[in-house]
Amino acid sequence: MNSHPNNAAPLSLDLTQDVADLTAQLMDIESVSGNERAIADAVEASLRALPHLEVVRDGDTVMARTQLNRGERVILAGHLDTVPLPEPAPEGAEPRRGTVPSQRVGEMLYGRGATDMKGGVAVQLAIAASITEPVRDITFIFYDHEEVEASLSGLGRVAKSLPEWLKADFAVLLEPTNGDVEGGCNGTTRFVARTHGLRAHSARAWRGKNAIHGAAEILTRLAEHEPLTRTVEGLEFRESLNAVRISGGVAGNVIPDACEIEINYRFAPSLTVDDAEAYVRELLSGFDVVRTDAAPGARPGLDRPAAAAFVAAVGSEPKPKYGWTDVARFSELGIPAVNFGPGDSLLAHTDDENVKAADIRKCLAALTRWLSS
Repeated sequence: MNSHPNNAAPLSLDLTQDVADLTAQLMDIESVSGNERAIADAVEASLRALPHLEVVRDGDTVMARTQLNRGERVILAGHLDTVPLPEPAPEGAEPRRGTVPSQRVGEMLYGRGATDMKGGVAVQLAIAASITEPVRDITFIFYDHEEVEASLSGLGRVAKSLPEWLKADFAVLLEPTNGDVEGGCNGTTRFVARTHGLRAHSARAWRGKNAIHGAAEILTRLAEHEPLTRTVEGLEFRESLNAVRISGGVAGNVIPDACEIEINYRFAPSLTVDDAEAYVRELLSGFDVVRTDAAPGARPGLDRPAAAAFVAAVGSEPKPKYGWTDVARFSELGIPAVNFGPGDSLLAHTDDENVKAADIRKCLAALTRWLSS
């Protein structure tokens, strides 16, 4: 495992090596959220060695850009942090492979960050080093604290501290998509629906009012709800509305006087957060409903010239992104964005996280075509 003691020289990254080998080198730098300094130092040092780029750093977010006065500017963005390492395997069991340092088995790379998302970061770095005269100006963003609460996000921080660096016509977030273009993303919001009763001894239940029983109607409405599919700029975004947690009860001999149901609504990017709230309130009319959290979705923006050229370069049919990603942050800034990167998102955060070397190379080739011709 690589570490970076105070005042030590940054780890040296070879940006000209095979992009799969570069991915492994990045995976060997442990960078669990909150511990991104060593990898940020290495990325910064490698970018400052490239004379065609202007480089700036804010905390553990590193950004670089070309200044060629092209007609369009695009952003390539990726986060440097990972989720925590897996727990050690039980004694006698096969060692877990989704950890640090990386392991290579043939053309498969195993280790924390293989999928989410050091393959994408390696592609960014390879492009930064190899494409010195892109047909579109490029801003590269390598940010910290993506895998934790949104208030700590490095991308959110630089949007406030260095907003001029986030001006662009289009953005590509190199999150894992199996090499498909996933346009925009669904929004997400959470609610708590509460029912109220009257506490009583369960031996004299008729003297009380059972709040848990009162929640049955909420659960029935949610269970019978048919999720919508909304078409947004040619992509079909499937929604979902579900109870995700329920709590209530006092003791085994007490009629409960309160019950809470937590609800998550994943809504299409054609809706605002307020639209989503109105939709849920209408479905659950008559009940006490409080919104507790919300993040807007992102429209795909596939009608923009840079986006159309990108889709053509990738050569596959765009798909919607059902989960929430930081493309929504770009959308809030008025920048249409897509997700596109190597690896299967279903493997992210797993104890066996892995990525195919060929998929990383394929992603690099597609982006190179788009930025070079």
